[in-house]
Amino acid sequence: MLKQLLNKKWGWLILVVILVVVNILLSFFHFRVDLTGEKRYTISKPTNNLIKNLDDVVDITVFLDGDMPAGFRKLAGSADDMLQSFKAISPNLVRYRFIRPGEGLADTAKAALYDSLRRMGINPTNVKAQTKQGEGMEETLVFPGAIVKYADREIGIDFLQGQSSLDGINSLNNAESLLEYKFADAIHKITADTIPMIAYLTGNGEPVDYRVYDLIENALRPNYGFRILPIDSVPVIPNLFNAILIVKPVHRFSEQQKLKIDQYIMNGGNVIWAVDNLYASLDSLQRSQGEFIAFDMGLNLEDQLFKYGVRINQDLVQDLQSDKIPSVIGSMGDKPQIEVLPWPYFPLLRNVSGNAIAKNLDYVLSQFPQSIDTVKAPGITKTILLSTSPESRILPSPAKVEWASIRTQDDLNTFNKGNLPVVVLLEGRFQSIFANRISSAMADTLARLYGTPFKPMADKPGKMIVAADGDLLLNAVTQNEGPLQMGMNSYTKQQYANREFLLNSIEALVDNSGILETRAKDYTLRLLDKTKVEESKNYWQILNILVPVILIIMAVGIYQYIRRTAFAQVLK
Repeated sequence: MLKQLLNKKWGWLILVVILVVVNILLSFFHFRVDLTGEKRYTISKPTNNLIKNLDDVVDITVFLDGDMPAGFRKLAGSADDMLQSFKAISPNLVRYRFIRPGEGLADTAKAALYDSLRRMGINPTNVKAQTKQGEGMEETLVFPGAIVKYADREIGIDFLQGQSSLDGINSLNNAESLLEYKFADAIHKITADTIPMIAYLTGNGEPVDYRVYDLIENALRPNYGFRILPIDSVPVIPNLFNAILIVKPVHRFSEQQKLKIDQYIMNGGNVIWAVDNLYASLDSLQRSQGEFIAFDMGLNLEDQLFKYGVRINQDLVQDLQSDKIPSVIGSMGDKPQIEVLPWPYFPLLRNVSGNAIAKNLDYVLSQFPQSIDTVKAPGITKTILLSTSPESRILPSPAKVEWASIRTQDDLNTFNKGNLPVVVLLEGRFQSIFANRISSAMADTLARLYGTPFKPMADKPGKMIVAADGDLLLNAVTQNEGPLQMGMNSYTKQQYANREFLLNSIEALVDNSGILETRAKDYTLRLLDKTKVEESKNYWQILNILVPVILIIMAVGIYQYIRRTAFAQVLK
């Protein structure tokens, strides 16, 4: 048919017109076929539903434009692809643009803009970029993030938040894999009519000082309805709270307090536990003669957590993959020589289960953690969220804390226990620890006094996260800078992903939209083998230069042969 069309007088013109019309028609439809193994270009169902059900215009400004290193240009391209997919779902309600922040502004206005972006949580990255074509390189600030606006609200997104600043290519790759989650989560929060309520439980020595400044002021208050709830001030923990936080208690829990927490869980409440079984702190070590014994906190929570499905052990965990602190390595004259060295009591925790809460995150900093065992609990699913590296060990109680805990090669060889669990997610219908301990008369009394009947089992599946480290959610406080960010080393200023882990954990407990699951998306880096590239470099260079030339010569030769054959037949 095509051959017949081309043989007609105006065949070529008709074909061109057909192609133009088809292209114009196709321009009104946006679709793509995702052939990647990890389905990186496929929008998840929860995100699709979110974008499809928008009530008003969402305006997104992405700060990735201009001359940037290749990694950031690739991130910008992926962001553009993602937002184009959003716009295809809801063409009239999704708008976006890419700009270079501060371009064309005076220095004063540019500084004010940069400060505003920082306050919105979009932190700059210092990179080298070419100023103009043919000119040299200069250092410039790149703000890898975006602002999402909806009605009179706006929220900032930092694409690199929770990523390591020391691992460039993998951090940018992780940032690409999280783009759908970051955009969808921001849109979900900014368009929500109500926000979840979170309570910070006090009454057992939980810190309410500057150590929880970042937790309360920067993590909880901006994102949720927040209250500090003294446990002894209420007969029951109100179910208006979607989740409660129990962070580093130091005093024993009474049976009445445990009953309140238990019944809150049975009535559908969710809990994040960040507790220590053993007391150990760097301050105690500094005040001692270089060593001390970590002692039992006596919190009286062992039976309750055991009933829910976990046991926090009476031990300390050490890891060769750890954070650094200043250590005395010798002396010169009468002055000590100090160097910042890894300290195994401060393990850097990682995710190995692939769960969306902690996947694609930088390390999470812990301090004197204990190990966790999962135990049998009918109907409860246990997922290890954070664990140590393969080079770790356990110090059983009585556990000694000392500056130099590794002195010989034999000590080093004992770090042979891998992936020790420190943070665990529990899901399912929890059973009450008091189910067989309260008489019917007592249950009736509780119902009359508190207005709520005793429940031996949760009405519906719930969630809780248990961390065997009370310091996981605290921030350091320095004399000069005051409270630092959660997960920041006060000596090296290295930032870890503690805050991001907390926010993801709360989202997992209180949000049923399913958007968090988009964090589990993988972006596989398909990198060339550098060794093989170096070995076969000359071969591929010659192949890429000669093969195109040979193909062209062959094509010309074949064309000439066909032409001569055709003319020879005509002459005959």
